[in-house]
Amino acid sequence: MTETKKTNGNKYSLRDAEFYNCWRRIFLFLVTGVFYMIRFKLVYRLEVHGKENIPKDNNFIIAANHLSTLDPPLVCGVLNRGVAYMAKKELFENPFMRWWLDWLGAFAVDREKLGVSTIKTVKTIKETGWVLGIFPQGTRQEPGEISHITKGFASLAKSTKCNILPVGITGTQEVKRLPFSGKIVVKIGEAIPYSNNVDEMVTKWGEAIQDLTGFKYIENAQV
Repeated sequence: MTETKKTNGNKYSLRDAEFYNCWRRIFLFLVTGVFYMIRFKLVYRLEVHGKENIPKDNNFIIAANHLSTLDPPLVCGVLNRGVAYMAKKELFENPFMRWWLDWLGAFAVDREKLGVSTIKTVKTIKETGWVLGIFPQGTRQEPGEISHITKGFASLAKSTKCNILPVGITGTQEVKRLPFSGKIVVKIGEAIPYSNNVDEMVTKWGEAIQDLTGFKYIENAQV
């Protein structure tokens, strides 16, 4: 890997408050709130439950289970909020992906460890109208089980004093193109208060997603 590629992740991991400006919010709304939401409603017959559980402030982290590449725009569209996602630093090595992720408000992260710049960016996001979005399973998983949960999201909740909003997703793993040929259900649970006990927050999130999706939570499957 070249020195340029090594530094890309670091360069795009630290964001300031001005980065999350009105232009990125408009771009995000057009992409997720208009383009994707039309597809979700027309093709996937989207159902949303629990919107009353969405906090009025932005002192929370969105933590959803992960089935498909459709999940990030789905969560943004459903919550109608500016959601800043973590993206693995390797994605920023591709010029188009770097531009795309940049305009969607994403920032680079080293999945092996949480750097100081990551924590600073998360704290900065709290100062804006945006919220942090995370998929605690790290990568896409097969439906039916909630496993391979990384503890980083709970550590961030602890260090930033943010509550965790559990979001359960079902149906996005099935790629559909014909109108009304799919079915997506999004259920938003009650926010999990942050605490100093990381393992407890992870367990509460897993149990919440189990209730929201019907998938089985494998308690010891944490990494």
